[in-house]
Amino acid sequence: MLKVSQLFIYPIKSLGGIPVNSAEVTSRGFKYDRRWMLVDEQNRFITQREHTQMALIKVQIEDDGLLVSHHLNGSVKIPFQYQEQTKHNVVIWDDTCTGVYVGLEFDEWFTRVLGLKCRLVFMPDDAEREVDQRYALPGMITSFADAYPFLLIGQASLDELNSRLHEALPMNRFRPNIVFIGGEAFEEDQMNQMDIAGISFYGAKLCARCIMTTIDQQTGIKAKEPLKTLAKYRFKNNKILFGQNLIHKGTGTVTVGDAITVVSTHNEERFIVENKSSLK
Repeated sequence: MLKVSQLFIYPIKSLGGIPVNSAEVTSRGFKYDRRWMLVDEQNRFITQREHTQMALIKVQIEDDGLLVSHHLNGSVKIPFQYQEQTKHNVVIWDDTCTGVYVGLEFDEWFTRVLGLKCRLVFMPDDAEREVDQRYALPGMITSFADAYPFLLIGQASLDELNSRLHEALPMNRFRPNIVFIGGEAFEEDQMNQMDIAGISFYGAKLCARCIMTTIDQQTGIKAKEPLKTLAKYRFKNNKILFGQNLIHKGTGTVTVGDAITVVSTHNEERFIVENKSSLK
């Protein structure tokens, strides 16, 4: 039996993730997941890919807001409710979507901590950023995530990778939302439709991994692994693949321990799925 073993939420894009026991599934992903984002002076997103020190900023969800902290610069409380409502265009990869500036005091804190001019933006409830229509149906949306609402990884896949490494890596290198136990290594590759807690999830495409996986989330230090090893056996179409991006239909709550029921799989080895018929 496949079971959910870990759940993670990343409230501010590219900052520290939060392990949770249960997570509310909304139309755009887990509640709070990547609803906030740091942007540069051109309103373009910034991430650990260029600024590894972002890994050292930790986030906690509290009743009235986010508590954001840095070991050398103290903490700041970002409330869920704030005054600024002017909307601005912000850019993630090739997408332009809507964001609201959270407040000057937060911009100043992040600018000081990271050593670069930046602003914190929030995605308001009425902003709808559609998922890539090659892999989803109209109306399916996401947050400030790179492209999809969820990332699924099997614990067996990480265990298999770690068996090839000199030093085992933790799951936080790969920033999944849902981790499961049971099954074989890379079993998530073949999952087409699965149900968790009455919610239908669909495999959109396998996740192409970038340099962020090489950044130690505790120190911010960059190395060569796991990309060096993954490239030897998880490389296809010029991409290194690990984990599967998911889209979904329905809302509810997913909890650690929930069973994962696989409704359908792909019969062939595949790395990108473009057949959307199962979503209809």
